Order: sequence, then structure tokens, then C-alpha cells
Amino acid sequence: MCRTRWVLLGSVALVGVGVPSVAIGQDVAGEPAAVDSGQVEDIVVTAQRRPERLQDVPVSVTALSGDTMAKQRIISASDLANVVPNLQSVSTVGDTTPIFALRGISMSDYSANQASPVATYYDEVYKGNFALLGVALYDLERVEVLRGPQGTLYGKNTTGGAVNLISAKPQFATSGALSAGYGNFNRFESSGFVNTALGEKVAARLAFTFARADGKLRNVSAGQGDLDAVREYGARLSLRYEPSPDAEFILRLSTSLQNPDNYGVIAEPGPFGIGGGVYAALNAADPVLNPLTDDFRTGLGRRELASDFTPKRRNRAYAAALTSSVRLSGGLQLVSVSSWDRGTLLSEEDTDGSALKALAITYRDRAEQVTQDVRLVGDGNGPVKYTLGGFFSYEKVFNATDLSAYQDIDFNLDGALDFNDCLAAGPLAGCRLSNSFYQKRWSWAAYADASYDLGGGFRLRGGLRYSHDRGRQYDVRSIISGSDGVPLANLIPGDPVDLDATTSQRFSKGNISGKIGIDYLTGGNLLYASYSRGYRAGSFAAQAFFAPSELTIARPEKVDSFEAGFKLDLLGRKLRLNGAGFYYRYRDQQFIDVNPDGTQVLLNLPRSRIFGAEVELVAKPSRSLSVSASLGLLDSKIIEGVVQGQSVAGNRLANAPALSLSGAIDWDALSNDAGTLSLHVDSNYVSRQEYDALNSPALSQGGYGLLGARVAFRTADDRLGIALWGKNLTDHYYFTSRIAIGSIGFNYNHVGAPRTYGVTLDAKF
Repeated sequence: MCRTRWVLLGSVALVGVGVPSVAIGQDVAGEPAAVDSGQVEDIVVTAQRRPERLQDVPVSVTALSGDTMAKQRIISASDLANVVPNLQSVSTVGDTTPIFALRGISMSDYSANQASPVATYYDEVYKGNFALLGVALYDLERVEVLRGPQGTLYGKNTTGGAVNLISAKPQFATSGALSAGYGNFNRFESSGFVNTALGEKVAARLAFTFARADGKLRNVSAGQGDLDAVREYGARLSLRYEPSPDAEFILRLSTSLQNPDNYGVIAEPGPFGIGGGVYAALNAADPVLNPLTDDFRTGLGRRELASDFTPKRRNRAYAAALTSSVRLSGGLQLVSVSSWDRGTLLSEEDTDGSALKALAITYRDRAEQVTQDVRLVGDGNGPVKYTLGGFFSYEKVFNATDLSAYQDIDFNLDGALDFNDCLAAGPLAGCRLSNSFYQKRWSWAAYADASYDLGGGFRLRGGLRYSHDRGRQYDVRSIISGSDGVPLANLIPGDPVDLDATTSQRFSKGNISGKIGIDYLTGGNLLYASYSRGYRAGSFAAQAFFAPSELTIARPEKVDSFEAGFKLDLLGRKLRLNGAGFYYRYRDQQFIDVNPDGTQVLLNLPRSRIFGAEVELVAKPSRSLSVSASLGLLDSKIIEGVVQGQSVAGNRLANAPALSLSGAIDWDALSNDAGTLSLHVDSNYVSRQEYDALNSPALSQGGYGLLGARVAFRTADDRLGIALWGKNLTDHYYFTSRIAIGSIGFNYNHVGAPRTYGVTLDAKF
């Protein structure tokens, strides 16, 4: 607790509120500004699908430059939650596949077939499936996080917001960079790029990243390795073709592979231990045939486990995208974004985190996606600016989940571990459950977005979008087998004769969403107010194992958002203050209900409401010192809903902490003809949050704070640099996801990374 208070006080002391560094010092092309003006510099973003100054965009958006991410060591998508107000990241299926929650809008279902209410885009390409994300954060120009429903401009309608990753594009010059580093847990890492012109009209950029590290969770089981390791690489080739000043085509080809020892699970025993008392009861009945007893994690440290196997996690992703832009007459621009993605994900976990075989789950995900976005942008000299567009996406997914329970208990006391134990104990004990299905989803939309200059600094804006989503889940089945693999019954669809029998379900739904707002611009400052509606398409249950009744379709969810905000440049642009307040009416949140008996049903929470606000500040007292800060506030409440047979009305939404703070200071402490010595300190704090709709005290996460720092030296010609860095310097212990698995006797926990530190060398040419 004292460490948490110390970090929180450090955050507040920075500037009075907590803070993410907002990207500064870039021009339209994303290249560094040549001269430090001593002011807070502008950044150009594409949050509204056109290049605009961040301060002119009437949307609550946080923009982070590549330099800012390097200073705060944001190396995975889940790290963004540490610097963006009201953004949380849940790592139920590992830190490399984060499930984002934004302003309290979240996805409780961790299944690989689901589409998050907070969409992830890479160079404007929607990445809808976990298997397609790959290794994302390298050679980026910037990251933009848009808060609020995206019901007009963005390719896939979402209720929570969007995370936009924008890679550096090829330039018509020769340049390059290479970095290499070493850190604790025997971490080796390297990244870099080479950029060159291939003539007057073609430029190319090749970027890569590589990292490997030993596991951060110590496994005390003999012959087994540590868990939560790193083994990954990614590469991206970008080609830019400009046949004329009015046309540009960028082709991006990328691939990545992650193949580490998988994440580890810290299983928190219940009163009867991991195993729920089953091992103890059978041991008492016959200690010879059943010598094991329940596990209470005796003698283990907080970041230690005793897993009986150390599985690999394998994620392979391929992607190709073509972005075309042609300027037409009359101030019109035609933009097309075409993409193809394919990915596979295999994630095996020792779910009970112990030497017992009480519970183990394997997830298999294979996805292929094609998208097309075409839009006509009108940015003429008149009072009207508009965008007209259309979007199409097709996704095919294969999902399979294997669930094994109590595979080391001889339930029928015959001296053998086989299918007879499953027959004797009944599902789930002594059995293996395997479900699988294919899923196809089609989505198309037509949209329009426009603004009209009313004069006198006032601007009226609005948007409208029609979307149609269609989905089919087919070849669905769930088979129960013995521990020896002998199939016993078809549970879904429940055919008593045909083990290969399958079933299917489908949905088709149209929706109209949009927004309307008014802005007031004066003296370079912006005030705005808006109403918008967001929509998230229906989804199929993926965790149906025991009965056809678990095979459900969740209704689409909707959010009505009322928001007002401001963007101010003050004190001669030495101080920037942006903020927004909002009220959400949240209907039919899609939610997975994990029951104590192990059954899981995908359902909807009928009604919730959320109040909240964000404030972001950037100050530059001098050329050598910059300070940034952010504050996020949330007040969420479920108005109507039933979970596990209990009313959850009045409870807080999961993954919606009341307070989030973050802060950073950057100081060029020494600068001379040899170079510049710079210091960076950042911290963040998140208040208590719930991990389930029941607000179970055993599953809540107490408030915690994290502290990071960086000391760097760069030569005066900017060609060489060295940096010492550290994250979670107080080595705080905290959770990143929690689930109650009462049927097996424990709470399932993922824990955040411990203290990490290292050194990085880099060179530019």
C-alpha cells in the first residue's frame, strides 16, 4: 500500500493530475520538426479520416508519437492502457492479445471469435480477430486512441472507440536506424528500418523487430521451464508509388511470429484448495489409487507457480494492404483501402497453474479477412467539408477449444486412467470436452460525414451510416471423451447416435447510426458538443460445451453518447489543455456468464449508464523541459441485468475504474557540443476496479500505481544514442484479469509484469 501511495503522490506532484505524453513536434508527413520552438507543437492526426491538427478535431483523442512511445517503453498494445486516460487492457488470453476497455465499454468474452467494442486499426485496416494482430508496435509514426462510439466514419461500427496504429511510410530519401538492447530476464531485442528512394516515383521502407526473453513467472516444477517468456519477430515492407503529384499508392506487406513459452496462470486457491476438495476426498477413500491431494500453493512466492507443463504459444500473422489516394478536380480526393489478412493462433494453458491436472484449456484460432473501404473526401474552399464512403468486410474463422478436467484422478478405482473415469464421475470430472466450429461474417456499410461553417466561429457537423451485418456459425459440435481420447457422446447438438453430427445458427441485422454536433472555434481554441450513437453487431457463443442451450447469439449492443469538450492552447502555446465530459446510455452489452458449474452462456445486460470525463495537459515551461498529464474519471452503473440468476442492478461495470491518472516529465538536463543528456520519468495510477458484473470482492483489483524512468544520451549530430530504462520500478504486484472458476476451486489470475530494466543502443544514418 505504501508503494502505491508513493507512486500516486509522484503522479500528482508532476503537474497536479496524472499524464500521458501527447505527441508533439511532427509535421503533416510525420517527420520530426526541425527546430524546437519552445512551444507545444502541433501534431497532425487522421482521426476523422483526413489530415487535421489535433486541436481542430472535435473528438476526444489521445495521440502518441513514436518518440513518446520509445521514452515510455510502450512495446505492446496492452502498454497503451498505462498512458491513455480511461483505457484499460484485460489480458485473459495473454498480454499480446489485449482486450481493450474504453470509458467502461468492454468485452467480457475472451473467445477468439469475438469482435471487440474497441476496434484496432493498422494503417486504417480493421483487425477484427486476435490471430490477425501479430506483433504490431514497431516503426510507428504515431498511435491515435479515439474515445466514444465510432458510428460514422470508421470501417467497423464500435460502441467503445478505436485504437489506430499508423506506421511510418516510405520517404523519398535514404535513411535508416538500428537499435539493440539487453535487459533483465535475459531479454535481447533489436529493431530498425531502412528507407530509400527507388527512383523519382517509388520509395521503399523495410522495418523489423525482434525480441526474446526468459519467463517472468518462475516455475518450480522439476524439468519444466519458466512461463510468460518472449520469442517474437515481425517484418514489414512498404512501397510508395507517386506517378504524379495528385496520386499516391502505398503497398504494405507484413508478417510476424510469436512462439514463446506461454503465459502462466496464478491460481488463487479457494477454501478447499485447487481441486475444490475433490482430490482430498478421493485420497481419503483410497490413498493408493489416488495419492494426490488439493493444492494450496504452499511455499510459493507471488510470481511463482508449479505447472506440470510449459506449453508454447504460437501466433503467425500475414497481411497485405494497399492504400490509394487520388486528388480529383474541385477539391475532391478519392481514397481506397484494400486489405487481406490471415492468421493462426494456438494457445495452450495450464489453467490451474499447479502440478495437478485439475484443469487445462487449449485454444485454436484460424482467421482470414478481406476488407475494402472507399471514400470520396470533399475539402474545397467553400463552407462545406464532407466524406462519402462505403465499407465491406468478410471474415472466416475456425475456432476449437479443448477443456480437460481432473485427468489425474481414478474416479472408478479400477487402477487405470481412461474413459471409464469420465463415465463414473460425469461431466466435467475425468473428461475432455472439445468444441469446434466455423464462423463467417459479412459486413457492409454506406456512410456520410459532413461539416458546415456557419460563420462567426461556429461549425455544424453530422454523420449518418447504414450498416448491415450477417453471420453464420456452422459445423458446430462438442464431443466429450475420456482422458485416453475415447469419444463418449455428442453433447452439441446432442445427437445420441452420430458423434459427427453438427448444428448451426445465423443472424442478419441492419442498423442506422450517426452523430450531430456543433463546434465553436475562436483564437485557435475549440469548444464542441455532440450526440452520437454507436453500434456493435451481434455475436456467436464460442464457449458452448455441455448442452445446446449454451449455443446462443448475443443481440447487438448500442450506446447513446452525449459529449462536450474543449481544446485550448494557452500562455502563448506553452500550455495545452484538452478535456471532455460525457454521458452514455448503454444497452444490451454483450457479456459472457461463467457459472459456478462450468457452463458459459453469452448474453446481454439490458441497460447501464456511464458518466465520465478526461482531461489532458501538456506544458512546456522552457525549451528543455516538458510536462504532460491526464486524468480519467468514470462512474458506471448497471441499471438492469441478471447474471448467474442474480440481479446485478446497481453494480459497477467490469473494467471501469473510477479514476485513472498518468504523468510524465521530460528534461534535457545537459546539452553541449558533445550531445544531450535527457531524463524521463513517468507514472500512472488506476483505482479499484471490478472484473465481473457481480462485483465479487474476491475478483476485484485494488488501486495500484506504476513508476518508470529513462536516462538517455544522444550525440549532437543525432546519430548515436544510449538509454537506460526501467518499468514498474517499485516492483508492484497487480492483476490484469481475474475469473472465478468455482467448480475447480480457484480464482484464475493473470498478473502484471514485475520490475524490468535494461539498456538500449541505437544508431541513425
